[in-house]
Amino acid sequence: MFTVKAKKNLGQHFLKDKEIARRIADTLDQFSSLPVLEVGPGTGVLTEFLLEKGRDLTVVEIDRESVTYLKEYYPTLEGRILEQDFLRMDLEQQFDTPFCIIGNYPYNISSQIFFKVLDHKETIPCCSGMIQKEVAERMIASPGSKAYGILTVLLQTWYDIEYLFTVNEQAFIPPPKVKSAVVRLTRNKRKQLNCNEKLFKMVVKTGFNQRRKMLRNSVKSLLSEESPLPDDPMLMKRPEQLSIEQFEELTNLLEPLVRQAHPEKR
Repeated sequence: MFTVKAKKNLGQHFLKDKEIARRIADTLDQFSSLPVLEVGPGTGVLTEFLLEKGRDLTVVEIDRESVTYLKEYYPTLEGRILEQDFLRMDLEQQFDTPFCIIGNYPYNISSQIFFKVLDHKETIPCCSGMIQKEVAERMIASPGSKAYGILTVLLQTWYDIEYLFTVNEQAFIPPPKVKSAVVRLTRNKRKQLNCNEKLFKMVVKTGFNQRRKMLRNSVKSLLSEESPLPDDPMLMKRPEQLSIEQFEELTNLLEPLVRQAHPEKR
């Protein structure tokens, strides 16, 4: 059925169910006027429906064999097939206006893809596509759950996230060992944080990198040894117990101490 061999090192699992591909293409309908970047199109099952909708489409694919296939079967994409690594791609050079991202994302880099989207949150109002079910559950998790983590907090800070539907293993060639899910991220109304954004990310990552510890122990690495920790009940909690707003409060609480210990981290 396929002339392109799925490569394990690239995390490739080619979607064969066209109805699912059509439903994924539909997830960007509310942003029909914006250009679309498809990440990892493979053999073009999703690409077909995006073109059918008349979308202003560019695709980025690192696999040379897939690029050759796309050029042969989708001649209308001439000049819009970028043979490169999305994670290293200069999005600002490629797009000078807001655009959407979509894809059946390679499983081994899905989290990295979303972190890159976050870096360009002001120009990406919507991002949708298929990922591992477990990653999707982390993205929509609530405080207090085991799935709640770095990805959850950083993404939910800037995007409203919808878990749209689950996809079984049999929809792919080769079938993955896990179930998949389709999600949609839509930029929320937050314009800025009520704290230092760079330090906010640092506090979130530091806390969850030692998620079994209380925050009073994990955040010590951000401070100098002589800095006394504030007497605040938040520091007696573990990171998964804090909401986004509480992480903002914690960042403001720690900022004077971090500035004192590391002037370069302002």
